[in-house]
Amino acid sequence: MIEAEIIVTLKKLVADPQGLTIKHAIESLGSKDLAAVRAGKFFRIALKTDDKEQANKEIKDMCEKLLVNPVIEEYSYTLKNI
Repeated sequence: MIEAEIIVTLKKLVADPQGLTIKHAIESLGSKDLAAVRAGKFFRIALKTDDKEQANKEIKDMCEKLLVNPVIEEYSYTLKNI
């Protein structure tokens, strides 16, 4: 089996109100050294295959068809055998 860890984030030019809210909350707890906070999504998906080429194709399809909004988000992923 192969496991994918996928990280989805807003593109750098897209405003991140959730990240800004988190930044303000952390600052209200006393931290003053924050420059920025960006929020995102994390997915861990296990595939019933040992073929990394097939896993790459399936994960890219999942990201591009469902998990990621390509207009405002970008993604990266890693694959590992489990």
